[in-house]
Amino acid sequence: MPFTLRAPARASIALAVIVTCQLMLVLDATVVNIALAPIQRSLHFSSAGLSWVVDAYSLTFGGLLLLGGRAGDVFGRRRMLVVGLVVFTTASLLGGMATTATWLLVTRAVQGVGAALASPSTLSLISATFEEGPARNRALGIFTAVSAGGGSLGLVLGGALTSWVSWRWVLFINVPIGIAIVVLAPRVVSEPPRNGGRLDVAGAVLVTSGLAGVTYAFIRLAEQASAGATVACFIAGVLLLAAFVAVERHRSQPLLPMHLLTDRLRGPAYLDMLLVPAVMYGVFFFVSQYLEDDLHFSAIRAGIAFLPLTGLIFASSRITPRLVGRIGARPILLVGLVALTLASLWISRATPTSGYFASLFGPLLLFGIGAGATFLPLSVTILSGVARADAGAASGMLQTMQQTGAALGVAALSSVAVAHGRSGALLAGSVVVAVALLVALIALRPGRPVAAPDAEERVEAALPLVLVE
Repeated sequence: MPFTLRAPARASIALAVIVTCQLMLVLDATVVNIALAPIQRSLHFSSAGLSWVVDAYSLTFGGLLLLGGRAGDVFGRRRMLVVGLVVFTTASLLGGMATTATWLLVTRAVQGVGAALASPSTLSLISATFEEGPARNRALGIFTAVSAGGGSLGLVLGGALTSWVSWRWVLFINVPIGIAIVVLAPRVVSEPPRNGGRLDVAGAVLVTSGLAGVTYAFIRLAEQASAGATVACFIAGVLLLAAFVAVERHRSQPLLPMHLLTDRLRGPAYLDMLLVPAVMYGVFFFVSQYLEDDLHFSAIRAGIAFLPLTGLIFASSRITPRLVGRIGARPILLVGLVALTLASLWISRATPTSGYFASLFGPLLLFGIGAGATFLPLSVTILSGVARADAGAASGMLQTMQQTGAALGVAALSSVAVAHGRSGALLAGSVVVAVALLVALIALRPGRPVAAPDAEERVEAALPLVLVE
């Protein structure tokens, strides 16, 4: 049974600490996008290598999330939240001091490690702090609002810090916030009972290394490096991922129970959860450069230019739970994927001579609607009917697919951009979303009800897992 904190004021402070941690992690996924142009000029990144500023964080974050969740079971959720934030905050400080591209990329990767240790604990600590019912629902609502609004805040804050101070402050801003959370968490956040278990370090190393190998191959392709070495990186990455699957099949406590991926509904839903963030992060990556390089927006104007997208993600993510609860996940998902496909195709038609309102305002609105209508139905499809023993692994894999898709998408679309320009890369992104739509049309035909009308409470519980970055 979850326990409650006796003093309501203390519970409120605990909630503030937890959601502020979540806000930091959401901010870091978006705040850097607006700073990419000055980072490139300051540290002399190549156009292809610049994608590592995003991917170094996403890869370690996504690749180690399952291990971070297991570490919380073994060592304690609050403890891993604090440890993760110490790592994250230290890496943020060092990253802001970077004088070379390599220095920045190493610290970004370490930030991802810290995020992977801290992130899985946030929802479980809310569940442990508040009894099931209205109090917990209100807490989850606040958590959801922060998760959704954090994406918009990150883009605007990144633009403001970059314009008014320096790109380095998109990393330094984490330091005072991180220190405050590390100091307060042991005092106001209670530690829930541990579940025990063992850490699968070998599995975590294999999956993270495999994903890094595949991503590195795409980035080498974008840099037009040696074809032989690029192919070797790709093959090595695939072999490492195959080894991960082989190892996990024989674990008594695997990081990823393989039956989650082979399930008739969850498997295709996980695939779509990989494909959609790939395009979403690609849009952030290329549109931010288009705004600053082609339209000559300042960093803060570029951040504000994303508000139609992030604002509608927030708005539609508040409406979607009720719609999914009434008519089911699949119809909403199909509408969202159609909107994303059309928006990606529309964005790809932007040219350097187009103005913001002529080329981006409309498609960003449509993209925001589509994203807000896509992630929750996928989350509900993945989490519906999961056995209690697999719930942590299922939600952890959901977040892993999101982060992995983000890293692979930026790397792969950067490769396309080298040969066909940004418009070509964004056009390729629209094809990727169209593939996700085909998967949903063909494979996501539920044989059992998913999010039936009486499931609105379950849908609301899944909402905080939605990625809005």
